[in-house]
Amino acid sequence: MKNMVKLGFIMAIYATVACVSLAFVYTGTQKVIAERQKADLETALKDLFPLGDSFEEITGTLQSPNTSVAFKNEYLIKQADSPIGVAVRAVGASYGGPVTVLVGVGTDGKIAGVKVLENKDTPGLGANAANPSYFVDRASGITFYGQFKGKSISDPFEVKGDVIAITASTITSKAVTTIVKAAGQTAGTWLATQTGGSK
Repeated sequence: MKNMVKLGFIMAIYATVACVSLAFVYTGTQKVIAERQKADLETALKDLFPLGDSFEEITGTLQSPNTSVAFKNEYLIKQADSPIGVAVRAVGASYGGPVTVLVGVGTDGKIAGVKVLENKDTPGLGANAANPSYFVDRASGITFYGQFKGKSISDPFEVKGDVIAITASTITSKAVTTIVKAAGQTAGTWLATQTGGSK
């Protein structure tokens, strides 16, 4: 009986040490992950707005006009303290699950750029929404997501209309386009009220 109590006590000490160690590892890992995510976000925002020198999170300022699209984060992009655009990280349903897209809109009322951040759709098909090697216009070197850059927020954003679909992936094409339209038009309209820019 005495040996069993001693063994139980030793096991309890090992368990406690293991739990404390795991807690430290988890805390350290969470910090590294958070820092990495922030760095990735800054890189993505810089890709959309090369002239931007700072960004301010304004999450909660914009409301999605489409119930199938959720705005997760919004950022006001500035150059020398003056607003030059807004980026919206938005999520919508697609063929393989949620698709997350970062949509940038400039003060000129045009899409500054689009980045597909997460896409679980079929490799070789819907996954081409984020593929930099998949071109909807090979002669011009335009990718699926690249075709949105420069579009006015007043454009129709209709797949097989003013938006070229990914081959055999209409669902993915429509999902991304719906997100870009909702985020783009909402951000562009809000920017116009803040800066007096064109819609």
